[in-house]
Amino acid sequence: MCNMKMGSIAHSPRFFPGFDKLTHCCFFFMFTVLAIHGLIAQKSNFTFFDAVKMFAVAVAFGALIEILQLYIFTWRSGEWNDLFADSVGAGMAAFSSLIFVKR
Repeated sequence: MCNMKMGSIAHSPRFFPGFDKLTHCCFFFMFTVLAIHGLIAQKSNFTFFDAVKMFAVAVAFGALIEILQLYIFTWRSGEWNDLFADSVGAGMAAFSSLIFVKR
């Protein structure tokens, strides 16, 4: 979904300013939660290091997507703000997973 052509829908009045950043944050929150869930299913204990590792994987994946959008998928634009929104979503997921597992 991060590389699809949006066409005229990107300029729809239904999308408020910042909708793209909110979408990035939500996508990477869910991506990181699901990745952490898979890691928890494989391991019996979930540590702080595991959460940091999953956060780093998610941020690296977000950076890869932004690089691809900048150089390969020319109909999209690679932006630092998108990578920041990806990182915020991944960080929220890692933090909430730590709290949930430790509880």
